Amino acid sequence: QVQLVESGGGLVQAGDSLRLSCAASGRTFSANALGWFRQALGKEREFVAAISWNGDATYYADSVKGRFTISRDNAKNTMYLQMNSLKPEDTAAYYCGAASRLWAVHIKEYGYWGQGTQVTVSS
Repeated sequence: QVQLVESGGGLVQAGDSLRLSCAASGRTFSANALGWFRQALGKEREFVAAISWNGDATYYADSVKGRFTISRDNAKNTMYLQMNSLKPEDTAAYYCGAASRLWAVHIKEYGYWGQGTQVTVSS
């Protein structure tokens, strides 16, 4: 089992930056692909970014490419999402997920989830 806890969300203005963290406990997640997803009010959860087990590979949704950066520190069992140039349409609850494989980009591949952290971007 892997337990995930997100932090770092908040209320910011358009153009601001935020850094989300996802801390893992339980068995180590160094062999797991990790990802960030988000869910806006009334919408389905959508993919934001993914990172491979060793951090060598990353993948982003087109909507955040060039503005968001995903990273991980396996020594600290922590994953990050640096979000720059935030837009009102980035407003959502952000969830971190872990997959029982080395690389995963599809939501169905993720079996472990955090409780989410809210990001609200005002215009």
